[in-house]
Amino acid sequence: MGSFKKLNSKIYEKTTSVITPDSIYWKQLGTPVLVKEFGTVDYINFSPVEPYFFAVTCSVRVQVYNPITKLVAKNLSRFRENAYGAVFRSDGRLLCAGSEETHVKLFDVSTKNLLRLFKGHSAPVHRTYFVESRPQIVSFSDDKSFKIWDIPTEKNILSYSDHSDYIRAGATNSIIPDLVLSGSYDHFVNMYDTRTNQKVLSVNHGSPVECVLFLPSANVFLSAGGTEIKVWDVTAGGRLLKSISQHHKTITSLKLACDNKRLLSGSLDRHVKVYDISNFKVLHSLNYQNAILSMDISQNNDILAVGLIDGVVAVSRREETVKVKKDDKKTISWKHPSKSFQPTVDSVTPCLNHEKETKHDKCLRKFEFSKALDSVLLPYVANKTPQVTVSLIHELIKRRALQKAFTGREQKSVAQILRFFIRNITEPRFAKVLIDAANIFVDTFEDSPLIMDPEIAKLLLSLTQLLKEETAIANDLSQLQGAMCMILAGAAQQKTAAVGANLRPVHHNLIPSIDAQKDLIININ
Repeated sequence: MGSFKKLNSKIYEKTTSVITPDSIYWKQLGTPVLVKEFGTVDYINFSPVEPYFFAVTCSVRVQVYNPITKLVAKNLSRFRENAYGAVFRSDGRLLCAGSEETHVKLFDVSTKNLLRLFKGHSAPVHRTYFVESRPQIVSFSDDKSFKIWDIPTEKNILSYSDHSDYIRAGATNSIIPDLVLSGSYDHFVNMYDTRTNQKVLSVNHGSPVECVLFLPSANVFLSAGGTEIKVWDVTAGGRLLKSISQHHKTITSLKLACDNKRLLSGSLDRHVKVYDISNFKVLHSLNYQNAILSMDISQNNDILAVGLIDGVVAVSRREETVKVKKDDKKTISWKHPSKSFQPTVDSVTPCLNHEKETKHDKCLRKFEFSKALDSVLLPYVANKTPQVTVSLIHELIKRRALQKAFTGREQKSVAQILRFFIRNITEPRFAKVLIDAANIFVDTFEDSPLIMDPEIAKLLLSLTQLLKEETAIANDLSQLQGAMCMILAGAAQQKTAAVGANLRPVHHNLIPSIDAQKDLIININ
């Protein structure tokens, strides 16, 4: 007689995600520390120099935080109305910000003094940036214009008004300071060359533009708006290179990381996604508790700060990997008067790992099917590892013993089985097995007086309603599949015969459980 084969529950386990070096790297960002602000977080910007303080623009103030202690180091409150888009200069000593007051303000970070006040806009200024290697500031306003200011004289050098709606996005180029990008709610992104004082490029993003960003080469730039990130080639006259749509709500911020080899995007769908800049494939995704309005990462990629719509700043810091130096193993010796003696090992006894037999396997081996089912319906098994319960039900179906395991049960046990069905019957991994089990359950208890119990009747109605909803969804998917087949068939006629011969046929059995669900509803009713 052969040895008893234990129950195999691995076939119903969830497929695990592929572990890559990038996923390991980004998972090292620890659990976010939540800092509550006074309103929605409009903008976050890290200082380019150590110790990488970051400025949070929120309500009528700009607060500079220490990334280690998560405490406010500086508080810039020289605003009577809302402040917007505070950014550091490349040396981290100056900070500029726009405001609802239509002014642009320049601060000394160390002393918190207001150094310059730039007046000239007629509407709120939402984004401001320093021009690299020049004493200039660029400001983007809701008055449909953006201006370039000279810091020493506080004068407006250049002004552009080619947009027809609010300008809420802009970018300067660190390699070519003469190039400036502006993104507007009129769906257009314009590029200007300050040497010729002209617009040199204009592209239509297709949605209100929330963020624009130059890539390091300066030949390519990104625009984000709606649920798409679009990649544009400057040298080809604004040709669209790629359109990325990995978010399902509006994208609000873009940032470069890892020496400009990775791109981060934050969205109202509560996700921050990490892309490889070479092919724009998603490498990792970070989840947050609420919609994301702003985001930035430190120069060394060790601190990620995310601003949420409810006024919370989530600060994640990379966990330091502490290398423990192992001490050299000390050899123990027993010294005799004449010589040192060290013991020798004659043989090594292998350690035998005996696998512990589970309770349901023990019951199956003794053909105690009802007890085996009871053991896997216990809450700590059915809730935490439902694949074990489904595996046992599948085994009992194969042995034609499930009906025997169902019979003779009390009201509490029957309710437990129905709750398990309701909780897991819509799970794709378990649907086929649990529909067959539910049919056997109905056949077993259709003449039982337990059906008249109010609690059991209520659970049966819940199961019926759940299956009706699943059947309706499956029917809608079938109709959608039929429509897609017609579209594909029409597209195939326009292709050459060689390409058409290689088209794979669309199978019509992608939803195999509709008939089974309908039969189960009829049986329950």
